[in-house]
Amino acid sequence: MRGTAISAALGALLLVAARVHPASTGVTFEKGDNRIDVNIDGKPFTTYYYASDLPRPFFHPVRAADGRVVTRGFPMIADAPGEAKDRDHPHHRALWFTHGDVDGVDYWGEAAKVQGRIVHRSIDTLSAGKRGVLAVTRDWIDNTGRKTLVEKEEVAFQGDATRRIIDFRIDLRPAEGAVVFRDTKEGSFAIRLATPLKEQNGGAITSSRGAVGEKNCWGKPADWVDYSGTLDGAKLGVAIMDHPASFRHPTTWHVRAYGLFAANPFGLRDFTGDKAADGSHRLEPGKHLVLRYRVLVHPGSTAEANIAAEYQRYLQEVK
Repeated sequence: MRGTAISAALGALLLVAARVHPASTGVTFEKGDNRIDVNIDGKPFTTYYYASDLPRPFFHPVRAADGRVVTRGFPMIADAPGEAKDRDHPHHRALWFTHGDVDGVDYWGEAAKVQGRIVHRSIDTLSAGKRGVLAVTRDWIDNTGRKTLVEKEEVAFQGDATRRIIDFRIDLRPAEGAVVFRDTKEGSFAIRLATPLKEQNGGAITSSRGAVGEKNCWGKPADWVDYSGTLDGAKLGVAIMDHPASFRHPTTWHVRAYGLFAANPFGLRDFTGDKAADGSHRLEPGKHLVLRYRVLVHPGSTAEANIAAEYQRYLQEVK
């Protein structure tokens, strides 16, 4: 009887412990209609949208570990609360990758005179686990309907009680002849942050080189840039980290006070104002260009989250 009572008591304690500290379920995926929902430990994190009528695929929204949405709702949510003054740049779709001038075609905007689009072709990997992986193939289609680039994008998700992490490996190859990524500030790997986080509302932009604010970070090279602020009463931030194996590391940054935050390795002339400078890159047939970034959603300020140490963690985890 005594043994039975002890066993019952232990069982009750284990049940309580399980409720207080639920077991980690890692990353899971749910496929829907032209979308893939990404969950971490049973909680929504983000969704990959890839319908054929979209100008390009994107991730929306992006959430912190506590569920707060760190990306702007517009234009996916036309009347998102608190964004009445932020319904600008409708091509800024939460988290995305593209570029503003490839062979004279604009893949960044959505109403250009010479407009291109990026079309999702296939899901190549969908693997749940502690580190969930989504790999896709996408085609870059110019204004004439010709395929110019083939993009292989591998996206790995992970998280814990306080952080959310997305690792991107973007591999670009010409579909036929040579392709030129031309010098423009309009690009490339980007996130549009929630209205309360932007510098204009008290947010802080900080780079790995100690620069602070749009004025000192825009167009400058850095290993990482962190954008932090207060959202619904909580201090949090989003860092984008550029891997040393990424093309033209350390990248230059198109980071703005109104909440746009992008790594752009092609904007040298636009960023420096030097008309003799040229950040263009000619990608020959048979060659490829690889970009590698980590997106970290973290609690606290840049210093409190120790983003410098987080960058070193990235380098250790992703070779």
